[in-house]
Amino acid sequence: MLPTGDNDNADGSTAPVPGRKRRRHRILIFLAVFALLAGSGLVAGGYYFDSVPTPADLKLPESTTVYYADGRTPMAKLGTENRTIVPYDQMNDSAKQAIVAAEDRTFWTNKGVDFTGVLRAAWSNITGGQRQGASTITQQYARVAADLRGVTYSRKLREAVIAWKLDDKYSKEEILGFYLNTVPFGRGAYGIEAAAQTYFDKTVRRDAPAAQQLTAAEAMVLCAMVKQPEADPNDPEGSPGYDPRRNAAARQNSIDRWNYIRDGMVKLGYLTSEQAANLAYPDTVKPIDPNAGQANLDRPTGLVVNHVLSELRQTQEFQGKPADYLRNGGFKIVTTIDKRVQDAAEAAADIRRDTAPEAVRGQPKNWQAALVAVEPGTGRVLGYYGGNAGSGADYAGWYYDENGQARGFGQHPPGSSFKVYDLAAAVQDGISVKQHFDSPETKEFPDSGRTTKSPAGPIRNAEHAPCQPDCALWEATVASLNVTYFELTEKLGKAKVIDMATRAGVDSMWATVKGNPQPQRVELRGQSPEEVAGRFSTEVGIGQYGITVQDHANGMATFAAGGKRAESHFVRSVTKGEEKVYEEQLTQSDLGLDEEAINQLDWTLSRVKAAKLDNGWDSAGKTGTWQAGQSTTQNVHTWMVGYTGALAAAVWLGTTDGKPLKTKDGSYEVYGSSGPGPIWRQFMEQATAALKLDPDKYRFGTPEFPNDTPSPSAPATPEPTSASPTPSVAPTPSASPTCEPGLCASPSPPGKPKPTPTESSSPSASVSVSPTRTKGPR
Repeated sequence: MLPTGDNDNADGSTAPVPGRKRRRHRILIFLAVFALLAGSGLVAGGYYFDSVPTPADLKLPESTTVYYADGRTPMAKLGTENRTIVPYDQMNDSAKQAIVAAEDRTFWTNKGVDFTGVLRAAWSNITGGQRQGASTITQQYARVAADLRGVTYSRKLREAVIAWKLDDKYSKEEILGFYLNTVPFGRGAYGIEAAAQTYFDKTVRRDAPAAQQLTAAEAMVLCAMVKQPEADPNDPEGSPGYDPRRNAAARQNSIDRWNYIRDGMVKLGYLTSEQAANLAYPDTVKPIDPNAGQANLDRPTGLVVNHVLSELRQTQEFQGKPADYLRNGGFKIVTTIDKRVQDAAEAAADIRRDTAPEAVRGQPKNWQAALVAVEPGTGRVLGYYGGNAGSGADYAGWYYDENGQARGFGQHPPGSSFKVYDLAAAVQDGISVKQHFDSPETKEFPDSGRTTKSPAGPIRNAEHAPCQPDCALWEATVASLNVTYFELTEKLGKAKVIDMATRAGVDSMWATVKGNPQPQRVELRGQSPEEVAGRFSTEVGIGQYGITVQDHANGMATFAAGGKRAESHFVRSVTKGEEKVYEEQLTQSDLGLDEEAINQLDWTLSRVKAAKLDNGWDSAGKTGTWQAGQSTTQNVHTWMVGYTGALAAAVWLGTTDGKPLKTKDGSYEVYGSSGPGPIWRQFMEQATAALKLDPDKYRFGTPEFPNDTPSPSAPATPEPTSASPTPSVAPTPSASPTCEPGLCASPSPPGKPKPTPTESSSPSASVSVSPTRTKGPR
């Protein structure tokens, strides 16, 4: 057991220090002060007794750790220093005992200052002798706390005075805890917990499983390094330090000091002679990793971290704080990302992997996919793949960086996948999916400027459907007939379609601005639908204007939750120590779709062939494509979006340079059903399997089609491999991680907060969160 109390002896006995002895200590320190002042020529001795930094004043940088949703699996480590503070009473005894044996064997009985050493330094100063070292643990901590650099006599004196004052104010346990959480151990690790993780993948926390806790032998290796944490940069071979994995000389240094510490452990009563004899030097120190201590942002989840930090900077708790406050604040950030879902997302959407669907593997290097999965009813982003690295381009969304600048390439014209919002607006308006529309191959719409005489020409259908020229709305949806949906958008009005998309989850849309070659972001929320509609043409109903993969996924989650929209978000909670700093607020807003409307929506979208899953789940979805310029055969953007009752996802497949998708075989026949479709299906099947949910609890309801004459049943029509009906120049993003053209220069100034998870622009009432879909009609 570790002795307790600042008057404890090494053997555990307690002996009170008489007042005379305390006075003698003070006389010694004053003599040392006088000698050093005299030797250095200083006359203002009061300088050394002014207010000095104490542990209460010390703001130690501490690394912030970002975790997956389970709160246990680390995703990334942030901060300029690798430091994780563990309270003294939560540490096991291994490091406490080893550090005392290594650095200050009289720690539990001394008064925080090596008086003899101070006097020796003073005498050397006066006589011109060599500079003196040797410090107690308290002095070493004082040196770090006051940032006392260099080996000077005045520094030595200030260190002693601070240590003396620390010893008067704090218990020995507190001081040892300060020290163990502060000193460097090499490899960028500051503090014993960071060192345990860096060198052994262990922890000093006593509440961890025994097999994961730092052992006495391992702690002795770490405490040996405190003497010289890093190699001398001027003589790395001759003075390599004590890291046993650096070279043979350093290993021998480590072994020699490990033996010294072991002997001290015996002398102090921490080990018996027999225990010491049976203790073996551990050869399990991890190799030196030149990338250790970095934020691990060179992975797909690095983009998640960017969104996490952006989201938190918009909250009341973190808004207006310095740029590095979150990174160096020692926070534990638990994200919404479920590692099982994230693994499935990366396996399917990273088309460079062998795990991706065969249809997209081995394709040209400019191919790029993005995938976002959202939990219906809560808005939690469960999986996010926007690219391979946090320092690279984000093709799934956008976020604010530390300077308030918008970053990302996540907006893409959604094409026919946007028709889900037209359809939702229609069924809300009482239009049955069995209502018939005139659907010829081409059709003029003079009110929207689409005639044979207009530059863009009339609206045309890309493929012929068996129902043409007279198709029910559900048939036109499955066949993705543009003529029908353009007419539907005119019938409903642009404002109603955009309003449905906004309330479902699409927060931003990119508009064409005259004189600007790149589309500009328009925030849809906070403005009236009529005001927003003035920025867009009727082509909005067939997906001409860019939206993000994240927003589209959130829209699908809203439909999956029975028309209950929740804010998509990345953060579940933030804590520091035992204090909860931030926690997600789960709220919902109701789209106003009644049960019959939702049932008709689900029924129609479930008939899309590309949305069929082979795992027994009810599923619904929609594909989409957008052409390159005025081409009718080459596509730049392809989509697949959809949902089950438990999971919603959107997938985009395009190119990094804005060129048309072209297969390795030279074909331009890449469509929503053949590109992103296989990615979406593989992901949905693997993710739902990994979540181990019961599909019977998430069945879709059955529509009744009231006041409607049923149409003869017909097999689901294959989704057409069509492109956009109107010429449009797609934005050409750069592959570099710079600000997207048109994003930073948006109508919304940089740094303007995105809506927090508790805000809603919808006039609908807030309802309680119900993240799951029940069996049967809702």
